[in-house]
Amino acid sequence: MSNDSMSNDNQQTASSWTAPSAVDRGRLLDRTKSIAIVGASSKASRASSFVLTYLRSSLCHFTVYPVNPRETEIQGLTCYPSLDALPEVPDMVDVFRRSSDCPDVANEAVAIGAKSLWLQLGVWSDEAAEIAHSAGLDVVMDRCTKIEHARFAGGLHLAGFNTGVIDSSRSR
Repeated sequence: MSNDSMSNDNQQTASSWTAPSAVDRGRLLDRTKSIAIVGASSKASRASSFVLTYLRSSLCHFTVYPVNPRETEIQGLTCYPSLDALPEVPDMVDVFRRSSDCPDVANEAVAIGAKSLWLQLGVWSDEAAEIAHSAGLDVVMDRCTKIEHARFAGGLHLAGFNTGVIDSSRSR
């Protein structure tokens, strides 16, 4: 996904990076096979736990690697202390960290040769986007991989959850 092919349906920064369109995000997810979840948590109530569970489900085709230096195992998976400790280079680095931590994560993602950097809902870092984009990585910010995947896989409607309701009229 080159910057030239992206349309700007989200925010735009002062850098050369522009937010990818929904179509571009779908294509990015389609070509992603492995995801490192930086900031993964063993606490079931955390957003990273929900996303990790979903990305490991039968609905998805991803190999998932939790990354957190304070954990050794999450959901039965080995948890790695850093991106450079992973057994393979992940296609995507999915970040559940404070925005201020993201430039360091972007530098690590670039250093290991990841293909994309995805910052979760509420996470935005112009500096991280510039670091990753300048190195040729695809960048998504302030979006959830679980929501976006479900949206493209038919589990979410554009307006929310897919309820299976065909129309809104009441039966009599």
